[in-house]
Amino acid sequence: MLRDITVSPAPHIGEPLSTRRVMIDVIIALVPAVIAAGYFFRLYAAILIGVCVLCSVATEWLCNLIRKKPSSLDDLSAIVTGIILALSLPPSLPVWAAVVGSCFAVGIGKMVFGGLGANIFNPAMVGRAFLTVSFGMLMTSWTVPATIDPAMAKVAPENIVDARTQATPLAWSKMAIKDKNGAQIYSQRQFRATVTGEVAGCLGETSVIALLVGGLYLIVRRTISFHIPLAVLLSAFVFAAIAYLADHDAYVQPFFHLSSGGLLIGAFFIATDPVTAPLTAKGRWIFGVGIGTMTMLIRIAGEYPEGVMYAVLLMNGVRPLIDRFCKRVPAGGKPSA
Repeated sequence: MLRDITVSPAPHIGEPLSTRRVMIDVIIALVPAVIAAGYFFRLYAAILIGVCVLCSVATEWLCNLIRKKPSSLDDLSAIVTGIILALSLPPSLPVWAAVVGSCFAVGIGKMVFGGLGANIFNPAMVGRAFLTVSFGMLMTSWTVPATIDPAMAKVAPENIVDARTQATPLAWSKMAIKDKNGAQIYSQRQFRATVTGEVAGCLGETSVIALLVGGLYLIVRRTISFHIPLAVLLSAFVFAAIAYLADHDAYVQPFFHLSSGGLLIGAFFIATDPVTAPLTAKGRWIFGVGIGTMTMLIRIAGEYPEGVMYAVLLMNGVRPLIDRFCKRVPAGGKPSA
């Protein structure tokens, strides 16, 4: 009977799964990226991930205490937010900045809206955006992976002696646009480095293998649908391919963009957030294409080398309109005219 239907806020899960079970799956899927971060960035990774998770949990507990609401820590969403935020941070970020970002992500990006299901924007990306705006230099300081230099010395964009020890792959692509040497930037060695993770970058964005393993796990488990990841990656590939064909002296090959930066973690773990993603399959296609296209627009035409964070937040803001124009068929079928 229709009167037995319970109406509740997002996330809306179409299978007999609890929010806690979904979050457990996401945590399991993030394990390969966490292991890769620990392998390439050692103690830096462990400290930042631990601090972000601890501060995210503490902030949610404190917000519930202030609002005199029951504890919501059992759903594990604060842990997921902490891990994703940590994996989106540079290894050299000071601990105090990670504390600030985690508190802002959960406190402002989530709890100020009313908690899980009421937030408009992805909390981890809200925290990262706040850190980027507030501490730009800290968020663009990179370290060489420990597999290249055990001392993990900091690197700068002008260090071009060895491709593996430059700032980030996306910084290379930006230099290619300015110097018109896109063909020289992309090589099998650089591509292998981005696949394995032996490049400078954010903690969880460097290893394609780790992210694909985690993403495929979520799809196989049906924790996420394939629509958004496929739409993000396909649209980004097409955009990058058009730019490359238009001027291959300036723009790198499209596979370089797919394997670099936050595109994979964004496609599988951030854009698919059930709270901030559209409800319908059609809406998810539109949402994913918007993220992929805007990411590449920022990477290629903008001054900032990365665009995933901004693209996700912008499409989060558009998501209510997408749901409005891509309505689900109501229970009982469409009403008769």
